[in-house]
Amino acid sequence: MSEDVNPFESLQEQIDDAAAYLDVPEDVLTRLKNPERVLETNLTIEMDDGSLQTFRAYRSQFNGDRGPYKGGIRYHPGVTRDEVKALSGWMVYKCATVDIPYGGGKGGIVVDPRELSDGELERLTRSFAKELRPIIGEDQDIPAPDVNTGQREMNWIKDTYETLENTTAPGVITGKAIESGGSEGRVEATGRSTMLTAREAFDYLDKDIEGATVAVQGFGNAGSVAAQLTQEDLGGKIVAASDSSGAVYNPDGFDVAALKEFKTRTGSLTGYENATEEFTNEDLLTLDVDLLIPAALENAIDGDLARDVQADVIVEAANGPLTPDADDVLTERDVHVFPDILANAGGVTVSYFEWVQNRQRFYWPESRVNDELERHIVEAFEGLVDAYETNDLPNYRTAAYVVAIERVVKAYDEAGTWP
Repeated sequence: MSEDVNPFESLQEQIDDAAAYLDVPEDVLTRLKNPERVLETNLTIEMDDGSLQTFRAYRSQFNGDRGPYKGGIRYHPGVTRDEVKALSGWMVYKCATVDIPYGGGKGGIVVDPRELSDGELERLTRSFAKELRPIIGEDQDIPAPDVNTGQREMNWIKDTYETLENTTAPGVITGKAIESGGSEGRVEATGRSTMLTAREAFDYLDKDIEGATVAVQGFGNAGSVAAQLTQEDLGGKIVAASDSSGAVYNPDGFDVAALKEFKTRTGSLTGYENATEEFTNEDLLTLDVDLLIPAALENAIDGDLARDVQADVIVEAANGPLTPDADDVLTERDVHVFPDILANAGGVTVSYFEWVQNRQRFYWPESRVNDELERHIVEAFEGLVDAYETNDLPNYRTAAYVVAIERVVKAYDEAGTWP
């Protein structure tokens, strides 16, 4: 794992790699590689003991050529300005890959939420919502959950915005609870799109996913849902899973539902009674499995670690889990990597469905949400494969960016430029 690789530089390198196969003017390419604006703010809140504490926060609005800015808000001590810029850029090309009418944004607060009480987290969230108020809106910028945030925080942001604006605007944010205007199927969406991408990938590669061995690095929402759906819907055998405490392994496979219940009850995967072995996250990434799903944070696999990866297929549930050097190594080794901007796009796709439902004040059953999500992911996968084969591209990530960049450039050209 490499913590030294700058994720924003990784994004720019990925764009350059794809642009080499496209006729994009250099000045337009420069625009596509940099955010339009970044809000950096300090949030000072009163703690439970009466003291004041200040937290750094960011919101990057990367590109709005195809629609309102869209992207999550994460709470993590490792949040940086460049990380938020990179994540907002990935959102642009993710939305374009699955062809939904959004641009890209991302936000974050430098905080370890485990160290704050519920009251302190609410004050921090509402303070951030107050700062975001001038730059977000149903047709402007629509945040969503990300690492260490969920329905609760989204509900707080919605309430703060609506109170200050003296309006009702459920579409100002997505990932809300159902009773607050959320969508059926939203919680499972990222894991579901990861599963669907794996299904399509194995079918395209003429591999049998039923009985295939699967390792999942990161057992949060995306990783655990991807694991459970891969097991239940596709018949995959989940032999390894990990969280921040470490990895558990059983060559005969886990009952993922039981594993999720154990983590919910104890707070970690380590110590699970049905594991035959425990080891590190890095060891999990180099297991000899048919399918590897990195579902934690960015830069999990660098160039050095990539040389030891034994998986035949990688489907990225996390954002940016491979460094550009890792991509180069795995391409040389003919490891099939299906990129984050397709595989984990279920979250933003169902966020789009939630926004549509909010605007119409008409809500869909879960079956319709899942059917529409499957259609988007399958069509996007087919578009990626077509670009890969037609343009003789080196890997599937480059193919996804070729598709996405073409769509963003076309929208920019059609709009024209004015002072």
